[in-house]
Amino acid sequence: MYSRKKCNFATNLTNNQQNDKLSMKKIRAAVVGYGNIGRYALEALEAAADFEVAGIVRRNGAADKPAELAGYEVVKDITELKDVDVAILATPTRSCEEYAKKILPLGINTVDSFDIHTSILDYRRTLDPICRETKTVSVIAAGWDPGSDSVVRTLMQSLAPKGLSYTNFGPGMSMGHSVCVRSKAGVKNALSMTIPLGEGIHRRMVYVELEDGAKLEDVTAAIKADPYFASDETHVFAVDSVDDVRDMGHGVNLVRKGVSGKTQNQRLEFNMSINNPALTGQVLVNVARASMRQQPGCYTMIEIPVIDLLPGDREELISHLV
Repeated sequence: MYSRKKCNFATNLTNNQQNDKLSMKKIRAAVVGYGNIGRYALEALEAAADFEVAGIVRRNGAADKPAELAGYEVVKDITELKDVDVAILATPTRSCEEYAKKILPLGINTVDSFDIHTSILDYRRTLDPICRETKTVSVIAAGWDPGSDSVVRTLMQSLAPKGLSYTNFGPGMSMGHSVCVRSKAGVKNALSMTIPLGEGIHRRMVYVELEDGAKLEDVTAAIKADPYFASDETHVFAVDSVDDVRDMGHGVNLVRKGVSGKTQNQRLEFNMSINNPALTGQVLVNVARASMRQQPGCYTMIEIPVIDLLPGDREELISHLV
């Protein structure tokens, strides 16, 4: 049975004591999955002075180990690693719950970038009792949307409580939607691009490499029936090479127009252009850090103090950020 010395610094500690503890002991993080997000999460861990990499969990373990992982322990199962504090689940959204349910009972915190917005509340309700029973923390839906954009939307709504918010994605590659398409029968490779039409309405442009014998009409029907695509205008095209059209850039434009108190016509706007998996990897490392500062339970990013996402002394952060 896997065991480790439990390292949830939130229990019975003041905030300053928590930060003192964190400054003395590096957080040991395992990366579960080594696709695009896993690679960038590892880069973010390597750049974070308060973390050390406990190891990488891959489906094939150390078989065909990439050269960039030469200095790390690579295993098939997280129980083969020692003293893991938090597992970064860099896995497809639909497998996050399965991994979390296996890892949390080991006394290891988990963080993930689960991105099916309509299922987040049910997912949270499922993991929260497990976290409380095992005295662990899980931070879910922690990419950039849902995730950091959720925090911005929450702040905007607080500033103009009455009104409307619009989230306009792209144009850019959606990793979750692309992974979804690649799971469909007859698809060898795929890219899903999100095109903003304004006021929170989007078009999905999907490019697929087909397996031999696969029919585009069958693949198109399967894609359009999936919850990832069912609510948006979706167009599917067959291409010879997805790599020839792939660009990992993405972006978002968040707008809220509403009322502060009784004053009308308050307009707030937030924009960013990003490398999609790189930002997701960074957010996952940020919430991995924050998970060590929370009481046991399952959280989304809007429930976590934003200062807990940052390394360093709390009072020093306050002195230059406030």
